[in-house]
Amino acid sequence: MDVNKVLYITQEIAPYVPETALGAFARNISQSTQENGAEVRTFMPKYGNINERRNQLHEVIRLSGINIPIDDNDHPLLIKVATLQPSRLQVYFIDSDDFFMRNASGLLDTEHDAESNDERSIFFVRGTAETVKKLRWEPSVVHCIGWISSLAPLYLRTVFADDPVFVNTKIVFTLIGKGFDNNLNAEMVRKLKADGFTDEQLGALADGVDHDALARLAMYYADAITIGSDDVSPQLVEYARATGKPLLEYSADTTPQQYMELYKSLLHNNR
Repeated sequence: MDVNKVLYITQEIAPYVPETALGAFARNISQSTQENGAEVRTFMPKYGNINERRNQLHEVIRLSGINIPIDDNDHPLLIKVATLQPSRLQVYFIDSDDFFMRNASGLLDTEHDAESNDERSIFFVRGTAETVKKLRWEPSVVHCIGWISSLAPLYLRTVFADDPVFVNTKIVFTLIGKGFDNNLNAEMVRKLKADGFTDEQLGALADGVDHDALARLAMYYADAITIGSDDVSPQLVEYARATGKPLLEYSADTTPQQYMELYKSLLHNNR
């Protein structure tokens, strides 16, 4: 089965924010996938430091306007889009005055914003899924990069599992970087339960919501795992191996074609 459409849900992508290993990885893998013939869409948060005029962002009115309810509060969703040159990669931005304008550095603040990062992650993941539904764009593969995307495999395999847009989708989760030391708001589990999740589904978060717990949750619901850098914690690498799922381990010699082969193998097994 061919890899026709690939959705990247990423914490950041260069050059819209100051370049990091994660942002460079997201740009390179999405551009390479497009160059290999797949139709690609990439979603990231619209941080406060992103200059809309310089980067030629514009709002997509037909995709904006819905509210994402979290913990009895409605948060308006704005969708903006830009075209990354010279690859002409389409990048969609999840915009929210409530959650992302304060991130003036262009990076998620896991220390000072720890108390609100739970809702920030829920909003980003749900906003992305709802937008892809409105696009009526059916990805054959969804590739999640960065901790803010950790909830995406959970939502896609439960809340959105029967939606025609995602019903045949395969999910890849990439471990990259050292993560962060702070715990997220302990109320995150309660807020997720309000979306209908059970204790069993949220089992990875039972002992607290930190970076590694979110990563384990993502790996549990993903179909395959990749390791995108050499500084991922050994504990998470061992957990990834223990899942028995297809795993692309980190190597400085890993090529984009290996990711394409991973995507193809997942889709082949879906027959």
